[in-house]
Amino acid sequence: MADDRDWRPDLTSHVYVYLQVAQHIANEIHAGRLPAGARLPAERDLAEQYGVAVNTIRRAIRDLRDQGLVITVPIKGTFIHAE
Repeated sequence: MADDRDWRPDLTSHVYVYLQVAQHIANEIHAGRLPAGARLPAERDLAEQYGVAVNTIRRAIRDLRDQGLVITVPIKGTFIHAE
């Protein structure tokens, strides 16, 4: 995904893990490290990268969709939608 592959959510934080992951990806988008049109890695790959469950990634992506930052195209994947 980006250069920040060692980032992991803080499991001791009061903020839900999926929100931490969503915020990290949103920060990558806003910083331009994930440009519009870029495809996010598969959910399983993201789960492995962040050290979390696939369902956590699904919730994070749903949150990013709700924010309008990504779109998911069935069978094709999830893409950065931010402009």
